[in-house]
Amino acid sequence: MSAPTRPLVYNFFLMDTPSHISQGMWRHPESRATEYNDLGLWVELAQLAERHHFDAIFIADNFGMYPPVGGSSDVVIERALQFPISEPAMLVSAMAHATKDLGIVYTNSVLQQHPFAFARQMSTLDHLTNGRVGWNMVSSFNANGFRSMGMDGFVDHDERYTWLEEYVEVVYKLWEGSWADGAVLKDRDTGIYADPSKVRKINHLGKRYSVEGPHLSEPSPQRTPVLFQAGSSAAGLDFGARHTEGAFMISGKPEASASKIAKMKERAIALGRNANDIHFIEGLTFVVGSTEEEAQRKADELDEWADVTAQMAMSSASAGIDLTRFDPDEPLVNIIDQAQGLRGSIQLCIDNAPKGKVATVADLGRDNARQWRITGTPESIADRITEYAEAGVTGINIMSITVPGTFADFAEHVTPILKERGLMQREYQEGTLREKLFPGGGPRLGETHPARAYRDSHEYSH
Repeated sequence: MSAPTRPLVYNFFLMDTPSHISQGMWRHPESRATEYNDLGLWVELAQLAERHHFDAIFIADNFGMYPPVGGSSDVVIERALQFPISEPAMLVSAMAHATKDLGIVYTNSVLQQHPFAFARQMSTLDHLTNGRVGWNMVSSFNANGFRSMGMDGFVDHDERYTWLEEYVEVVYKLWEGSWADGAVLKDRDTGIYADPSKVRKINHLGKRYSVEGPHLSEPSPQRTPVLFQAGSSAAGLDFGARHTEGAFMISGKPEASASKIAKMKERAIALGRNANDIHFIEGLTFVVGSTEEEAQRKADELDEWADVTAQMAMSSASAGIDLTRFDPDEPLVNIIDQAQGLRGSIQLCIDNAPKGKVATVADLGRDNARQWRITGTPESIADRITEYAEAGVTGINIMSITVPGTFADFAEHVTPILKERGLMQREYQEGTLREKLFPGGGPRLGETHPARAYRDSHEYSH
């Protein structure tokens, strides 16, 4: 697969729930986030994104209810703290049917489905979308999710990545190795649909999974969906360097983005991968105004709707520790090693503290969402995106404040400037999502990706 020779990638980034990242904004009179269970909203979002040549809708997920904060779960339920939350995979077919080129990426964790069932689900969607799906690979950090799936309790951070490694090994074997190229004949004259000599069982036997196979679906346009991942811990970076095609980052500043990108590229090369087979996608949100003063006024008005109580509760839940038990002035460097999740965000808060200041627990809860917000005119926002591009960022995940307001403002006012400057595509490439993201590379995984090893085996038997 060749290096990306295209403008930056742009995705809408949101969750199938009333309140994703900007807590409290579901209450805003112009937000339609409470319509998350209305398929019409998702179709509208997909059509908006495609009309303005965005690359994908990227749907995050949280599998499980956030833990109690201060001894009670009331705040989670009362403030819609990523709860209730619906299944993102169910949205894909409808959005794909309403569009032609837009990619659709959704999250599935090791907890949600056995890899044998998930592999079939993803292959089916890749067929139905003509190769426009992607998978956000996650290990899960929610203890309630583990218990709800019958496990005794939380799985250690690094052990979860070991688990995820085996999960992807199973699905790679199914997607890439179970059916050889040319296995599907569809020969009406002979009555032979598929060649038995080119279909094999995978016979995987590992620590967590025993999977005989074969894969139940015939090879889809991409075989393996486009792979995304957002881990920023040492284990997460290592996993991403080995597997991801789209590394989702929330860095806060271009300089921090550049540092993360350099580390992952170095690690990817050490693992034998072509580092140009990875897009580096920065998570940002935007407040757009016709003047800087108008934009700042809009940002200030939005802040009035922010729910600081819910924001602190979400930070606690994501971190895997109740942050309310610490003094608000406790330096974050003193607690980061206790966090089972959110380490990337905690480190971001530490790294982005003003010069001479030490980031505290209070900073994490109060100001976390502002660290990735850019406020300004379309021109100044484009200037800022240019700085990220110069730092090595090759894509932007646009995180919502209001739905669909954040996306509509960016699409209608900022994208024309980006297109004029060559920072955003004016039309779609032909082909699958992978071909659109990596022009000239074909619909399948790049040659240096570890999953390719399973496709190269020619020992087939039924």
